[in-house]
Amino acid sequence: MGFSKAQEEAITHGTGPCLVLAGPGSGKTTVIVNRMKYLIEKLKVRPEEILVITFTKYAAAEMKSRFQNLMGKKSLSATVGTFHGIYYGILKWAYHFDSRNILSEEEKYQIIKNVASRQEIQIFDEEDFISDIAAEIGVVKNNRIDIRSYHSSKCSPEDFRNIYLEYEAQRKRERKIDFDDMLVLCYELFSKRPDILKMWQEKFHYVLIDEFQDINKVQYDVIKMLAEPQQNIFAVGDDDQSIYGFRGADSKLMFQFKEDYPNLRQLLLDINFRSTSNIVQNALKVIGNNETRFEKAIHAKKTKGLSLHVQEVADPAEESRYVMEEIQSRIQSGVKAEDIAVLFRLHTDAGNLAETLWEHRVPFQMREHLPNIYNHFIAKDIKAYFKMAAGSRIRQDFLQIMNKPKRYISRDSLTGREVAFEDLRKFYCDKDWMLDRVDQFEWDLKMLAKMAPYAAIQYLRKKIGYDDFLREYAAARKMQASDLFEILSEVEEAARPFSSLERWFLHVEEYTNALKMRENSKEPHSSGVRLMTMHAAKGLEFDTVYIIETNEGQIPYKKSLKEQKEEEERRLFYVAMTRAKELLKIVYVKNKNGKDKDPSRFVDELFEKKQV
Repeated sequence: MGFSKAQEEAITHGTGPCLVLAGPGSGKTTVIVNRMKYLIEKLKVRPEEILVITFTKYAAAEMKSRFQNLMGKKSLSATVGTFHGIYYGILKWAYHFDSRNILSEEEKYQIIKNVASRQEIQIFDEEDFISDIAAEIGVVKNNRIDIRSYHSSKCSPEDFRNIYLEYEAQRKRERKIDFDDMLVLCYELFSKRPDILKMWQEKFHYVLIDEFQDINKVQYDVIKMLAEPQQNIFAVGDDDQSIYGFRGADSKLMFQFKEDYPNLRQLLLDINFRSTSNIVQNALKVIGNNETRFEKAIHAKKTKGLSLHVQEVADPAEESRYVMEEIQSRIQSGVKAEDIAVLFRLHTDAGNLAETLWEHRVPFQMREHLPNIYNHFIAKDIKAYFKMAAGSRIRQDFLQIMNKPKRYISRDSLTGREVAFEDLRKFYCDKDWMLDRVDQFEWDLKMLAKMAPYAAIQYLRKKIGYDDFLREYAAARKMQASDLFEILSEVEEAARPFSSLERWFLHVEEYTNALKMRENSKEPHSSGVRLMTMHAAKGLEFDTVYIIETNEGQIPYKKSLKEQKEEEERRLFYVAMTRAKELLKIVYVKNKNGKDKDPSRFVDELFEKKQV
């Protein structure tokens, strides 16, 4: 095949350090595998002297496959693997580790779960919390951060320290290492044993690194040691696509690379072969607002194509209907469902759309865990209120809501497996003020029984006082009440189409069972529209992309702004935009949870008139 001028220069680079800036769709994998071929056939490098490192097993497998195909299926001994795989191989040789010493991700999560359960931490989605804490433990290790100075975004510094130290103590008692230890121990091995380091330096004379923007401090330091004294590091990456800061990746290391190697050769793969010109130019308008980046003049190979479309909708419910109808139209036009993606900032953003697609039988797939909003305690409270309104007197339902809001009803007043309001009146017969509360409670349930679910939730919030309960709940636990009201409003809005409590109960049951079937299914979900977070979409491409909830506070995410990560959030939006090959539509809402919402600053940047 023919190469662009920039690709040809990168492939035929000789010796010494080289940084290849590879924008979205610029053919970086093609460059790497053809450079391997060039080293072997033109520079007469022995295959076993070549080390290629990437970040995922999938990417490593693809790299191996493409290289083998390129070389005509010859058996070649170049080493291709992930950072963890390569570094573990070195540790295995040095310390005789085997699989029994490796702490699996499941074991790691279980330890963290057990340790966290002993802390007094309020957790909505346990799976999310454990995953985020595990990632933060990795950040501490990979950047060699003093645990006493680290501030977690998921819990208090003291709670995180306790979790971290207990986790480490249990891991060591079991004589196991986790995946992050592989990196740290390799760094320590090379630092303490120059003889071992020299042996590996003599084995690998050429080091090629894929997705260089995702590298962390420990990985970078080990690579620098390994590449001495020849310094034949060929690093391919794009600082504009550095989006894994929460895992410890540091895009600034690309700039550090230039400082560490003054003789560095820098090249730019300047043609995007994936997306239309309109998509490329608009994406560059946004990313150009980042100050810390390499300047790049990137051009599209394709023509202008369809115009970028920004859609304003009234609220999340209308957004879901709009996207669902757009997807149906796109499929009818001949685009495969699997070649359509809906991207969002947080996986919890998918709830409304997933429910709408499910209701209209539009097939979809979501690799990430899709939390069921009806498992949240707020939804369980509403369910208990509705069940009691429908006639249930089960003790468990009553306990769920009897003091939400505070009614001062004691557990001692409940004598049997079922609750009778007449028994409560007998228990509190000497307290007129409590009799009034019991009477009002029973009256409110009778009122709820007459209402459609949407109206019943409004009555519950305003007349019964559930909103006040949530404010007190949040204040007592030092939480943001707005986070709870978002959940409540989402449940409320989803209830709007149903005419009776019975229909709502049926919907909740069917939707919950559908999600359970998806979670428990051992078959991979390989058909249907792809719903995924912007992070999960990295490295993928689709004919059609819809970006939803593009509102200020969502993207850029409010918590990231507090942590001064606006530029990483802009890079994330840039990655989302550049997944589209032919059609890109960006959607934002005007109102959410009864509050006016502004479009994202990134949407505003699309409308700025500036040269790119």
